[in-house]
Amino acid sequence: MSASLRDHPAPALLSPGAATALLEAYRPATDRFLASPRHTLLGRGSAAGIPHGTSPLAHRVRDVLDALRRPDAPPPVVMGSLPFAPDAPPALAVPDMVHWAPPLREDPLIALPVPRDEHRPDWRVREVPSPERYGEAVATAVARMRAGEFDKVVLARTLELASSREPDLPAMLRWLARRDPDGYSFAVPSGPGRTLIGASPELLVSRRGNLLTANPLAGSTPRSTDLAEDVRRAAALLESPKDLHEHAVVVTAVQEALAPFCTRLKVPTRPTLVRTAALWHLSTTVTGELRDPDVTALDLASALHPTPAVCGTPTDVARAVIAASEPFDRGPYTGMVGWQDADGDGEWVVTIRCAEAEGRTLRLFAGAGIVAESTPEAETAETAAKFRTFLHAVGAGL
Repeated sequence: MSASLRDHPAPALLSPGAATALLEAYRPATDRFLASPRHTLLGRGSAAGIPHGTSPLAHRVRDVLDALRRPDAPPPVVMGSLPFAPDAPPALAVPDMVHWAPPLREDPLIALPVPRDEHRPDWRVREVPSPERYGEAVATAVARMRAGEFDKVVLARTLELASSREPDLPAMLRWLARRDPDGYSFAVPSGPGRTLIGASPELLVSRRGNLLTANPLAGSTPRSTDLAEDVRRAAALLESPKDLHEHAVVVTAVQEALAPFCTRLKVPTRPTLVRTAALWHLSTTVTGELRDPDVTALDLASALHPTPAVCGTPTDVARAVIAASEPFDRGPYTGMVGWQDADGDGEWVVTIRCAEAEGRTLRLFAGAGIVAESTPEAETAETAAKFRTFLHAVGAGL
C-alpha cells in the first residue's frame, strides 16, 4: 500500500495529495468515504456492524467499539449513516481499516479538474410530489401555523431519476467533493445494494476531547451568477425577518439540547453567512465544553436529532405533519452521517444535499423550512435550488 493510503492516526503527517488519493481510491459497496474541513477518511471492509435494538444507539456503538479495542493500536472507528426515523435500523459499521488524510481543501491536487464522462446516463426524471402538490402542502401547513397549531415544519420532495445504466458513483463523489472542498462530502452504504452519497453544508455536532462544536443552518436564498445580485441577496438574507425567525428557532433548540452536557456554551447573538455553490445560508457556530468526559459525539448527536432545521417544532407535531404531507419515506435523508472513534471523538453531519443510489436509479431529496410567513412559490423555488447540486453532478435537469 502506498504511503498516501496507509492507516495513520496523525493526518497532518501524511504527504500532499493524500486526500485526493483517498477520494480517487473510493469504491462503492465496500468503502465508506467522509470528508470534512478537518480531515478526510476512507473506510475499507467491515469488521463489525452495529446491531439494531431498543437500547440507546450510542451505548450499542460504544459496546462494539470497546470490544474491538487493541493495545498499541489506534482506537477503532465506526462510520456510516442514521435514518430520519428514530425506530429505523442504523447503517453503521466498523471498517477493517480506516485511512486518514488532511482536509480536501488543503490538498493542492483537489483543484485539478475532474474529467467529464462523455457517456452519462440519459436520465428520466419524475418529481414526487409534483411542484403543484408540494405547493398545496406548504399552503396547508402555513394555514395551520397561522391558526396556532405549531411553529415550523420542514417539508421535502424528491426527484426520482432512472436510466438504462448504473451511474458512476466514484465520478459523482469526485465532482461533489471538488465542487465544495470546504463542505462535508460522503458516500456510504445505506442498505443492501444502496449507497448514500452527497455533500452537506451542515455540521450537526463534533466532539474533540472535551470540546464540542455545532453549526446549525436555517434560512437560505439561491445564489446568483451576477456578482452584484449575489451580494444583494446575501445582504437581504441577513435582514430577512422570515429567515431570521426560522434560524432563531433552530439555534434555540440546539442551545437547549446541548446546555445540559456543558459547563460552558457559547452561542453568538447574530447569525453569519455560509455559502455553497447554489445557496446562501444563515449560520451560527455553537461551541462548548463538556461536563462529563464520557459523553460521546453520538450522545450529543442523538440529543440534537432531529433539530427544527430538518423536522420542525414542536417535534412530535412536525413529525406527524411530515408523515401526512410527504408521499415517500425519507430513509436516510435528514438523518445524520459521520464517524466516531472508541474514545468518543467524532463528527456527525446533517444528511442533506444527498441522493440514494440503487442499481440504475437515484432518488434525490430537498426540503424547505416552512413557517407562518412562508409562501408556496418561494419554498418550491428553494427546493429546486437545492436539487441543482446533484442535477449538475449527474448531468440531469428539470
